[in-house]
Amino acid sequence: MPHWLQLMAESLPTLLWAGLIFTIPLTLLSFVFGLALGLVTAVARLFGPAPVASIARFYVWVIRGTPLLVQLFVIFYGLPSVGILLDAFPAALIGFTLNIGAYSSEIIRAVISSVSKGQWEAAYSIGMTWRQAMSRTILPQAGRVAVPPLSNTFISLVKDTSLAAAITVPELFQAAQRVVATTYEPLILYIEAALIYLVLSSVLSALQVRLERRFARYGGMLETNA
Repeated sequence: MPHWLQLMAESLPTLLWAGLIFTIPLTLLSFVFGLALGLVTAVARLFGPAPVASIARFYVWVIRGTPLLVQLFVIFYGLPSVGILLDAFPAALIGFTLNIGAYSSEIIRAVISSVSKGQWEAAYSIGMTWRQAMSRTILPQAGRVAVPPLSNTFISLVKDTSLAAAITVPELFQAAQRVVATTYEPLILYIEAALIYLVLSSVLSALQVRLERRFARYGGMLETNA
């Protein structure tokens, strides 16, 4: 067996374990919390009073205008200077949640705004309250339209979690770095890590296509090509 193939085979369990224990949980938790934060932020910007809407706009402006890596450094390395100490994983979770929340809020705000005014009027005409109209009429329609961009955001998040290595989260990429430190084979190990990310992204992309087709059958999207 070639040396490079043997090295990849020996290091694969270590990388996969790091992905299973840290990368995947970090991705899922960050996306779920970020999506919830994005929904609240979008609703605040669209329907909240002026002070609340201004706070939401400021939050989105700051997060979208600064690099994710800098945000992680501020949370993990910067906050201890004011007495706030966080372990690496919670710090990464907060950073990714805030980042996903800002970006997903723009997607959600756009798709809610795309629902015609007539849908609101129809909901009100049958006696629905604002909350009922939002949950039963507006969000289901907006959600179908939001599937492709939110799916892309999720796939990007899987790859972005590699940045957590910079704040010592022992996820997949840092596991590769640790193996490199003992084997002195950076090219082979980093290519292996890249291939794992590629496989994950490819699987998620395939699932995204299936999800889009499922929603298309219910009138959610017009695109039907393979």
